[in-house]
Amino acid sequence: MNKGSITTPAGFRAAGVSCGIKGDDQLDLALIACECPATVAGVFTTNRIKGHSLQMTLERVISRRKASALLVNSGNANACVGKQGTADAHEMAEITAKALKIPAEDVLVGSTGVIGIPLNMDKVRPGIKKVVKALDNTAEAARTANQAMLTTDTTTKEIAVSFPISYDHASIGGIAKGSGMIHPNMATMISVITTDVRITEDCLQHALSSVVYNTFNRISVDGDTSCCDMVIVMASGLADHPLISDLNSPEGQIFLENLRYVATGLSRMIAADGEGASKLLTVRVCGAANEADAYLGALAVAKSPLVKTAIFGEDANWGRIINALGYSGANFNPAQLDISIGDLQVCHEGMGTNFSEKKAKEILKRREVLIQINFNQGYHEDHFWTCDFTDDYIKINANYRS
Repeated sequence: MNKGSITTPAGFRAAGVSCGIKGDDQLDLALIACECPATVAGVFTTNRIKGHSLQMTLERVISRRKASALLVNSGNANACVGKQGTADAHEMAEITAKALKIPAEDVLVGSTGVIGIPLNMDKVRPGIKKVVKALDNTAEAARTANQAMLTTDTTTKEIAVSFPISYDHASIGGIAKGSGMIHPNMATMISVITTDVRITEDCLQHALSSVVYNTFNRISVDGDTSCCDMVIVMASGLADHPLISDLNSPEGQIFLENLRYVATGLSRMIAADGEGASKLLTVRVCGAANEADAYLGALAVAKSPLVKTAIFGEDANWGRIINALGYSGANFNPAQLDISIGDLQVCHEGMGTNFSEKKAKEILKRREVLIQINFNQGYHEDHFWTCDFTDDYIKINANYRS
């Protein structure tokens, strides 16, 4: 992970400003803009309830696959407010486009926050003009854009990487928001990834879909998903290398590797910043007979409230782990099951080991904890990133609208 941002790739500017949606001068309106029409790909929530801003962006990504700007507001989801929400999403795009002097169809919009309350467009309209004027290609400008996307997050989430590709260098930068209502198939998260690689529309979409499968769709905080969630990649094409039209080409493989690096970094940051979290928890299942069993086992343990509270309490209660595996739907022989916490084996062949509780406590005091599960039945494996459940998770969500 190097120092950089979404403005590291050539052609991108960003900004974040306060327009008054949240109040108290909190940043709540972000804009990422490309100096040329960028090739765009997206992955969106599978929740049947979809916010109005997301619906418009989804349609434009599918039909046009080009965009020059993405506007994101926080503090209001612009969801479940009827025709007004659709009209507001289109108006936000139109105002942004006019200020940037680009076609309205080249603007994408995202919204995140409270559901069921109409946007205050009297605040958003001047806010858009303000954020356009603030656009810059500095790392600080990119950071303000990230801050303006946050809701219950406690920290910004950004990453960038530069790499040689053919006879040139290229970059990928990413930001994300997400802390609660996090679960596979998109959750309450928005991520924006920028790159200057030259790549076809189909390859960019295939690359994103491939990478999301084992990164953004392998995080869970609380088992909930929301209606405004998406990952958008914008490619300016300003790097000087052969056009990537085949992901199996050397250039295609280099791009995939670095896109996965960025997505992995952002995914881990989201899980680590789960609402009230004090620990990042990695659940890894190996030795499964097939992919489905590995996935189901890892998912069940990662979303178990009893496992997550035990980790918070620094209690090596492996019985909660094996119990979650038992109801996961995964097929395995309990008599062949091994479980380790960190490098400490706590269960062997389905029975507890005479492990050191003192060493277990030392491992569970760490900021990052690994639960390793081996079914010993095959060669398939999978993983999830999650976090512990703390008292603060209850407090945050009990007072979300207050």
